[in-house]
Amino acid sequence: MDYFLLLPEGCVCDILSFTSPKDVVISSAISRGFNSAAESDVIWVKFLPDDYEDIISRYVSPRIYPSKKELYFSLCDFPVLMDGGKLSFSLDKKTGKKCFMISARELAISWGVDTPWYWEWISHPDSRFSEVAHLKGVSWLDIRGTIGTQILSKRTKYVVYLVFKLAKDHDGLEIANAFVRLVNRVSDKEAEERASVVSLVGKRVRRRKHNVKRPRKRVDGWMEIELGNFINDTGDDGDVEARLMEITRLHGKGGLIVQGIEFRPE
Repeated sequence: MDYFLLLPEGCVCDILSFTSPKDVVISSAISRGFNSAAESDVIWVKFLPDDYEDIISRYVSPRIYPSKKELYFSLCDFPVLMDGGKLSFSLDKKTGKKCFMISARELAISWGVDTPWYWEWISHPDSRFSEVAHLKGVSWLDIRGTIGTQILSKRTKYVVYLVFKLAKDHDGLEIANAFVRLVNRVSDKEAEERASVVSLVGKRVRRRKHNVKRPRKRVDGWMEIELGNFINDTGDDGDVEARLMEITRLHGKGGLIVQGIEFRPE
């Protein structure tokens, strides 16, 4: 006998609200007593961010959702643009934690403004943003992205990724340094000293005393390379900055296509 069928729906909702989105879906599949409650807005609104209404108000293209459950899974499966297309927002399906991607246009890219012989801004059919940055050729590669910790999910470990593709004629991207720092706590110099070594081309690179991070392919067809991670505790640590750079070996570099920098729960 399914004893959950004997409980008031409000009681079942209270039980499910202390679980996770994944647990709610599983529970509704194995017990008819959870079916009705698992569709209730009372449950799904608790899995949405506290500021979800503010986030929705900042959408580039406003949408109407019949239920909070549909809103939740839509944000998990289909990232939305906000703040005039500067940011992309989505939710982690298992936890409901917030994910953000900063568009390439909002990144601080050395020689990336008004220097089309170094970087050019183009549209890309696979990008969620209207423009991506295409590296034509530089010797000094330096890309920074900054976001406020107050808009991220609290008590959450975030991993930060550069989201990119490589042109067929890419060159000079075998080695770079990367780090993530809380701007108010760690200086640029301190962060540079403990920066990790990354390779954008995916080849195995031998480096003494360093484990070289390599990129992996995403489900959306882009590549991503981990730049670093941090703990967002109470959301009052100010800005967090992610940086990719290669400014010591001043050889030519080209063929990098940048969509953005993504901040994603671990």
